[in-house]
Amino acid sequence: MDWRDEGFLLEVRRHGESAAIIEVFTAAHGRHAGVVPGGASRRLAPFLQPGAQLDLGWRARLEDHIGTFTVEPLRSRAELLGERRALAALNAIRALLHLTLPEREPHPGLYAATIGLLDRLGGGPDWPPDYVRWELTLLEELGYGLDLSSCAVTGARDDLAYVSPKSGRAVARGAAGDWVDRLLPLPACLMGQGPASADDIAAALRTTGHFLEHRLIPDLGHRPLPEARRRLAALISRGD
Repeated sequence: MDWRDEGFLLEVRRHGESAAIIEVFTAAHGRHAGVVPGGASRRLAPFLQPGAQLDLGWRARLEDHIGTFTVEPLRSRAELLGERRALAALNAIRALLHLTLPEREPHPGLYAATIGLLDRLGGGPDWPPDYVRWELTLLEELGYGLDLSSCAVTGARDDLAYVSPKSGRAVARGAAGDWVDRLLPLPACLMGQGPASADDIAAALRTTGHFLEHRLIPDLGHRPLPEARRRLAALISRGD
């Protein structure tokens, strides 16, 4: 069994004296692990860093074996290591993909969105709205998408201001009534509209975080949100 694909590095750990076991998120083969012979060597170790984009060849005698990778670097993304918030976002992305994606299940749409977001992390400070929409994409891909197209109560498409924590549907400001304190915020950036302040991003992360923590992750049998995601939300809410 063998294939060739492109992916980015989620995790790496040493294996024996000179090899490494890596976990990657690939375009056509999903989240996939394998052994890199010589992966801990001076030649390979410098570019086997989390976040690196790689050209990958995988081979195994049987499909369910862990197999071995050959790797060639495409992009290191080392520029993210010196920017605190961008590094926090990279770590949150890695942690959420590792925790939520089934092994070897392809998600080409999510892969494309993830690579696009990683590229934007290195392009300046204006990526937080893109990160929020990436979390929406993750929820959608795994069957937990939100419906922000119209009000769940009235059907109206205007003045949408809240999200029901139960149904994941939008609620118009005038339809919230006595339930307003129980609803989640729906800032415009969550719908891809307009500029976003730090408060807007924090509010959007509160909403996507609710569905990650109370719907998706428990259904997978896991504990609460990864600490890396919590750190990113804290950085943004403090304006760091």
